[in-house]
Amino acid sequence: MSKIILKKISTRADKDLNKQDIKEKTKGILSKLNALQNLLYAEGKHALLVIIQGMDASGKDGAIKNVFGTLNPQGVIVKSFKTPSPEEMSRDFLWRIHQHVPARGMIEIFNRSHYEDILITRVHKWCDDETAKKRMKAINNFEKLLTEHNNTHVIKFYLHVSPEQQQLRLDERLKEPTKMWKYNESDFKEARHWDKYMEMYEDCFENCSNIPWNIVPSDQNWYKEYLVASKVFDTLSSLDMKYPKLKK
Repeated sequence: MSKIILKKISTRADKDLNKQDIKEKTKGILSKLNALQNLLYAEGKHALLVIIQGMDASGKDGAIKNVFGTLNPQGVIVKSFKTPSPEEMSRDFLWRIHQHVPARGMIEIFNRSHYEDILITRVHKWCDDETAKKRMKAINNFEKLLTEHNNTHVIKFYLHVSPEQQQLRLDERLKEPTKMWKYNESDFKEARHWDKYMEMYEDCFENCSNIPWNIVPSDQNWYKEYLVASKVFDTLSSLDMKYPKLKK
């Protein structure tokens, strides 16, 4: 697998794609996802873990709402990982993660994840390179454990937004009343470390790719949601799931 260089990957849809056509395709995919989720829940043999990473304002919340929001809430759990609590800090970095992996029959969505422990921690030098390499090995083993011992299917998304689009979205949080609640001064400070974040993400992609990353162009929400929905649909469709028969 060739090294992922983010600046060489477009953050936008191909110009020949029609926005309305793609939105209609997404709507059709989402209707089929409802049936697949019901089947996943009823059969109870597989679990789906969706990991969503990306810079601030890359559209993580919107992807979760618009792709998974129409599914049966009994079968979907969203977990957002914030700054670790003192209790979490007193344990290994995967302790708080492992508590939230999906049970068979369930879809769990991580809004940020264990990857923060090799991203923001390295950008701010809270974690040295040697420790980060050990954590990457632990992450690979952790994901292997999930896939091999609990029939968990892991999809990893990086929402690829441009710095220009990120700035526009952050500025909206200062002006639009419906978005002001999202304002966080630290987001603007983190944006100044853009180049270092890109370096750390690329290193993450190179060293934690046993389960491949999906790089999702995210400047346009309609295209981002189409790509995320398509990947989830393809994954669930490939599982050859069947409804359980009557028990005799």
